[in-house]
Amino acid sequence: MHTGSGSAPKLSELAGHFEPAAAARFLQQGDTLHRALQQLYGDDANFAGWFEHLAHELAQAAAQRPANLKELDTARCAGPDWFLGQSVLAYCAYADRFGGSLLGVATRIPYLQELGVNVLHLLPFLRARAGDNDGGFAVSSFEEVQPSLGANEDLDRLTAELRRAGISLVADLVLNHVADDHEWAIAARAGDRSRQDFFHVLHDETSVHQAEQSLEEVFPGAAPGNFTYVPQMGGWVWTTFYPYQWDLNYANPQVFFQIAIAMLRLANRGVEIFRLDSAPFLWKRTGTTCRNLPEVHTVLAALRAIVEICAPAVLLMAEAIVPVQELGPYLGVGMPARRECHIAYHSSLMAASWASLVREDCTALRQVSAQTPPLPALAAWVTYVRCHDDIVWPVLQTDEAGAAAWLPDELRHVAAFLQGESASSYARGRASFGGGEPGALHGTNGMTAALVGLATASGADEYAAALQRMLLLYGLAMTFGGIPLIYMGDELGQGNDDSEQALRMSRLDSRWIQRPPMDTARLAQHRDPASAAGAVFTSLRSWIGLRQSQPALRADVPATVLSTAHAAVFGLGRGDRFVAYFNFSGQAQLARLPGRARWRDLRSQQSCTGLLPLDPWQMRWLTREPA
Repeated sequence: MHTGSGSAPKLSELAGHFEPAAAARFLQQGDTLHRALQQLYGDDANFAGWFEHLAHELAQAAAQRPANLKELDTARCAGPDWFLGQSVLAYCAYADRFGGSLLGVATRIPYLQELGVNVLHLLPFLRARAGDNDGGFAVSSFEEVQPSLGANEDLDRLTAELRRAGISLVADLVLNHVADDHEWAIAARAGDRSRQDFFHVLHDETSVHQAEQSLEEVFPGAAPGNFTYVPQMGGWVWTTFYPYQWDLNYANPQVFFQIAIAMLRLANRGVEIFRLDSAPFLWKRTGTTCRNLPEVHTVLAALRAIVEICAPAVLLMAEAIVPVQELGPYLGVGMPARRECHIAYHSSLMAASWASLVREDCTALRQVSAQTPPLPALAAWVTYVRCHDDIVWPVLQTDEAGAAAWLPDELRHVAAFLQGESASSYARGRASFGGGEPGALHGTNGMTAALVGLATASGADEYAAALQRMLLLYGLAMTFGGIPLIYMGDELGQGNDDSEQALRMSRLDSRWIQRPPMDTARLAQHRDPASAAGAVFTSLRSWIGLRQSQPALRADVPATVLSTAHAAVFGLGRGDRFVAYFNFSGQAQLARLPGRARWRDLRSQQSCTGLLPLDPWQMRWLTREPA
């Protein structure tokens, strides 16, 4: 990290370039922004001029913000906790699989409203690399929508319609890399030295070998190694993920500049939340794992200051799939003077819930809960069951302090069960990215319905049990504290994609089995509780409605793990008047309610005290009755 002083900016002079409201925000956040960027780039002799140029561009972006988005900025500055309410519910989908195009997504807005959704994450919709593109994460342009999904004007129309419906759009901002056919990469291959400096290029095999010694492989079977030889450049480009995804060099201030401006242009098109993809990988230092380095947090703090200045309605979401002990700093834990992201995925909770389901033992959930730090004000987790990516088991492995008890052999047992490799398994998942080091702990892929047994259920009883398992997991996501997220198709009980195309694509990347197109036949049945899809939709929607009625389930209400007599039962208190109990086993259990108070079951309205019976895989929510 650079420590040079640079020259102190005259913030009051620079603020004069901004409109009044943005100028006031610049005076509040400008020093934070300057300090962060000075730490990164202060040794550059041109730093002062570069920062002044950045400030001019920020002022222009703030001025170009449409009037209705400026109104949204004002409203959210007045109510900055808008995303913490118990009615906030997220939904994640690929635009083409959900609606065919961006305008097709707009036709699904009434369906999202019916489900109770007010945050929509559309997976990458910007122009991506031709051919293989990692599901759109190999971005060829930050300025254009993928042509098969529509045009930029369609994005403007979609964001406007979503905003009118009270739904905030989440877009991926792929921070770590661009596609090898991005204009920066094309210019670099053609010999443009300034663009070559946008990437990390090593010019001898010894340097590559030395760097690889401390690095892990993300896709060891499909894309081994972290470097790709590019003949036109006479060297090896750093490619953490796939060979066609070139890692950006954030030690170059021009890279930060370009990414920040691209973010603001998308914000001015109506994107309200940015999912910061692959955030832990941003900074590179040979001899380290190049994950979670201190400079990563400085980059994110600078991006946070920029949105606070130019688009304060916008939130930043960290996609950092790391153990929860390493996740806190992304939300400002332990850094009271500096904030980074507003939201982060709680991947450890997700993995622990699946491990607890398979083992019928909530040890993992209790440990992850104990390791989850209290969050600063105006920060929240994303709590989820499945997503477009695999379940990454290493987030539960023992750390250096021995804080977690789940060892690789135990997690391999869990993975084998979910992948249908155990005789007693009801699940039909698949291991991630076959190949790689023998015996390595791979992730697990599969739609929720396939992993809980809906796909293999034979008869009404097995189907009912599988549905209970699904509701149990989603109920935990809705109860733990955060923004619960539904992955497209889960609300209809949709299983793995077994189409010929998906099977062909999954031979290289097994994540494709959990990216099926929306099943329109199931969608047509979503209001019919007698149908398979309708049974899932109706049941899940009833719990969503119940959650909306409970202020104790706001993201900022403290959560407490409750003691239970049986390892398979997980208890959670929210505030002092709400408790939830989850039976993660296939046998009936009992839980003792806290104290001598009387409690009321929110679904049955039954009054309860003392011992609480729990059916197999059952979840119960209760509120304390007045004394």
